[in-house]
Amino acid sequence: MEKTNKPIHQITLGAIRASIWKNENKGVVHFDTTFSRLYLAGNTWKSADSFGRNDLLSLAKVVDQAHSWICQQLPAAKPATPAGSKAWKPVLP
Repeated sequence: MEKTNKPIHQITLGAIRASIWKNENKGVVHFDTTFSRLYLAGNTWKSADSFGRNDLLSLAKVVDQAHSWICQQLPAAKPATPAGSKAWKPVLP
């Protein structure tokens, strides 16, 4: 599995950012997401992967937006299921 150097899409809400990476493994496209909190240290923007209480609502909203964006990409990005593998099926109540 190879990750590109830059995310394919980013979503930022306040100081919270989701970076979405497109990956392909054995012909199957999938998306990975990383989350970070941006902060200013002197004159330099930095990022952290920890979140405080006041960040959690924004983080939840960014997670929701990232999920929606990925779901919109899947029909176009999803190739045929490779021969011999089982397609994922959701378990419904």
